[in-house]
Amino acid sequence: MSTVLPGRFTAQTDRESFAVFLIGMRINRLLSITSWWPPATTMPRMLRHLLADQEKSGLLGYNSWGGRTTMLASYWRSAEDVQRFASDRDAPHAAAWRAFVKKGGANGAVGVWHELYTVHRGDFECVYNNMPAFGLGKSVEHVPVGDGTRTSRQRMTWGAGNRASAD
Repeated sequence: MSTVLPGRFTAQTDRESFAVFLIGMRINRLLSITSWWPPATTMPRMLRHLLADQEKSGLLGYNSWGGRTTMLASYWRSAEDVQRFASDRDAPHAAAWRAFVKKGGANGAVGVWHELYTVHRGDFECVYNNMPAFGLGKSVEHVPVGDGTRTSRQRMTWGAGNRASAD
C-alpha cells in the first residue's frame, strides 16, 4: 500500500512539454476469456520492458486501474517516444498488437482504446490532497503547495515558467 502524504501537493517539471498516453481495454463478452485474456496480460510485460530502461524508453511514470474497463495513464518525455515504442519490432507491443488484430479484435469480445496528448508548459496544473504520490506528481517532481501555487490559476502560471518557491 502506498504511503499517504498529508497535505496538498502539486507536480513540477522543467520540461517544455511531455506526453500523456491513456490506454485501456473493455471486456465486452466476459465469457470469451480466450479473446480478452491475451491483451489483458500483455500490458505488465510492456511496462516491465519500458521500466527496464526508462532513459531509453522515455516513460516517466504511470498509474493503472482494472475492472471490466481498464485504464493506464502514463506520462512520457514525448509523443515520439510513445510512437517509437509502439512501432519497435523488438519491443513487446508490436507482436501483441498483431496478435490482437488477428485473433481478439475480430469478434468484438474485447475492445481496446488509446488517447495520446502532448502537454506544453503552462497548459496543465494538478493538485493532490492527502494522497500517495500519484499521476503526474508521481512521474515528475512531487512538491508541496505553497506561496504562488495555492490556486489553479497560480499553478498554471507557475507551470509556465514563473516559478515560485514552494513552502
